[in-house]
Amino acid sequence: MTPAMPGARRLPGQASRWDAPLALVYRGPASLPGCPEAAARLLKISRWGFDVRYVGPGEDVPLSAQTLAGASLYVQPGGDTLADAYRHLRRHRKDIRRFVRGGGRYLGICLGGYLAGATPGFGLLPGDTDQYIASRGATIASEDDTLVRVSWRGRERTLFFQDGPYFLARPGTGVTVLATYPNGTIAAMVAGFGAGRVAVVGPHPEAEEDWYADAKLDPGGALGADLGLDLVDEVFTP
Repeated sequence: MTPAMPGARRLPGQASRWDAPLALVYRGPASLPGCPEAAARLLKISRWGFDVRYVGPGEDVPLSAQTLAGASLYVQPGGDTLADAYRHLRRHRKDIRRFVRGGGRYLGICLGGYLAGATPGFGLLPGDTDQYIASRGATIASEDDTLVRVSWRGRERTLFFQDGPYFLARPGTGVTVLATYPNGTIAAMVAGFGAGRVAVVGPHPEAEEDWYADAKLDPGGALGADLGLDLVDEVFTP
């Protein structure tokens, strides 16, 4: 049985399955090779039956207000530096905020989590973001690819990590915290924004085996796809 979901939409002039919710994954200069593709593969194995499309300046589908109007979910994947990424994306800030406020869903992974914040960013969170490695009691001090321990819904897990954010939420804003770092800061959460919802995560639950192999890291067991799917479910469930 297909789960209940926010209204499925489609791109103007694009062939699409009418019964499939459209998910847009950013791919462009504000991302790094492999990050959009891993995020897209995660969405494709989810229970929601997404019609997944890439958007960006070099894609067939541009990132625009019109494109977002046909989507149910927008994904901002990992990338390089926040300042450089925001320089490329700042002109889309109003469109992304309008999309989520009107009932759309936003999923931000690592850099996409930073971009959900406000300094700089899209201002989608009831708070802001900062570097985990700069937080008091952080277990990691380097920007290099590494592993981080998190407590995800009370279960200890190890995830791929590359200078990801932690998240600050104002008291009483009703956020759902899914994961925390060892120092107690928020590693993954979901919050409301207008009629929409925003999910952010600092580590990379979508990381695949080749990510670990290239960085010469041992995942120590299961990869994080199940946690990534949990995050998708939490943000997309009506």
